[in-house]
Amino acid sequence: QVQLVESGGGLVQPGGSLRLSCAASGRLFSIYNMGWYRQAPGKQRDLVATITYYSSRNYADSVKGRFTISADTAKNTVYLQMDSLKPEDTAVYYCYRSQDGGSYWGQGTQVTVSS
Repeated sequence: QVQLVESGGGLVQPGGSLRLSCAASGRLFSIYNMGWYRQAPGKQRDLVATITYYSSRNYADSVKGRFTISADTAKNTVYLQMDSLKPEDTAVYYCYRSQDGGSYWGQGTQVTVSS
């Protein structure tokens, strides 16, 4: 089993920044993908950013140039640096990890962008 624990959400004004963290533990494989999805009220869960075990990154068009995903392999932790936040970034952000044919999700962390 794999456990994912997210932290770093909160309330921020438009134009502000937040950094989300996702720490993985349990039976971890060295070949994996990790990333972030988000879900706003009444909407589907959408991909935000992903990173592979060889550090290839992918971003949703809506966050390119504003969000940066990174990983600390020694800590089994993935980060999402979110800059120039907009009200439309408001959502619950979920961390995920895929490995060995399985997918795992965190519990989600709320990000609210509002003045």
